[in-house]
Amino acid sequence: TDAIALVEEIRKGEPLITASCKEHVIHLVRRLQEKLGEKEDHKFCLFKVLRAHILPLTNVAFNKSGSRFITGSYDRTCKVWDTASGEELRTLEGHGNVVYAIAFNNPYGDKIATGSFDKTCKLWSTETGKCYHTFRGHSAEIVCLSFNLQSTLVATGSMDTTAKLWNIEKGEEIVTLSGHSAEIIALSFNTTGDRIITGSFDHTVAVWDVDTGRMLHTLIGHRGEISSAQFNWDCSLIVTGSMDKTCMLWNAMTGTHIATLTGHSDEILDVCFDYAGQRIATASADGSARVYNAETKKCIAKLEGHGGEISKVCFNPKGNRILTASSDKTARLWDAATGHCLQILEGHTDEIFSCAFNYKGDIIITGSKDNTCRIWH
Repeated sequence: TDAIALVEEIRKGEPLITASCKEHVIHLVRRLQEKLGEKEDHKFCLFKVLRAHILPLTNVAFNKSGSRFITGSYDRTCKVWDTASGEELRTLEGHGNVVYAIAFNNPYGDKIATGSFDKTCKLWSTETGKCYHTFRGHSAEIVCLSFNLQSTLVATGSMDTTAKLWNIEKGEEIVTLSGHSAEIIALSFNTTGDRIITGSFDHTVAVWDVDTGRMLHTLIGHRGEISSAQFNWDCSLIVTGSMDKTCMLWNAMTGTHIATLTGHSDEILDVCFDYAGQRIATASADGSARVYNAETKKCIAKLEGHGGEISKVCFNPKGNRILTASSDKTARLWDAATGHCLQILEGHTDEIFSCAFNYKGDIIITGSKDNTCRIWH
């Protein structure tokens, strides 16, 4: 694309881009183009094995830059790590049971939320490890949580069939999202923060208005428990994955079903969009992952090679690589366009259930049932 023409086009509809900052925007667009054009044949090497916890890990998560990451565990703690050195920075102690769901308030990264089987969610300072708030109110285990991008709210989803929204500043519950008839195991805010979706074992995904807590739509169509649900970046689409072996695409504004993406022969365990929202990746218990074009709904690549179920799939921020984590004790790196396996990350001695890229896409973390985390550079 001609950068100058593109910026002219953007200026027509965007009053904030005045003549004075036009040159700067053109410069940024060109830098983006250069970045996208860079040839990548980066091979990841094991940098460090972290014997993170005395009991199994539940989850790992990066902050936005990838300078820190956190691990949750059955040992009732969450640990904060320095990615560059692999050093443990602090242990967040206080939960009375398994720390299951964890997150940074990205893009800021100055706060951490932990959701536990003790039915509470805690909010912590990344820097000091101080616990700001303990959110009480759920009557069963908290199994998923998320910050909104604005970092004003944290949402928790529970086995008690409800989700709750909490005010980070005041440490108070804002609203309870009631309506599901079974456990909520997935939730996700849209980027603008005015909507949240919850996925449940009742086979449905609900779309809620964040301000009022009103249920706006119920996405009905799956014939099995929901495993994963996500908005695309511009908040126009929702993708859902289910134990019924299918992935469905929905119009986020109207709640109408757009397409069913089929092809997997077993349960879909994870789904995700790339950052641009052009591609969807699915991970399945059938040992394969697939890439679909969000526009045409066609399967553009099959990622085959794992020897066991794939529980996690994610794109690198650039969108040209896909990472999968499997029960076969390996993680694999794939070319998102062709489906070619570029690298097998080996060394874990038990199944890998968590994997993540840092924002630059040059560091990978894998978390395994072998109680270790591995950092790959």
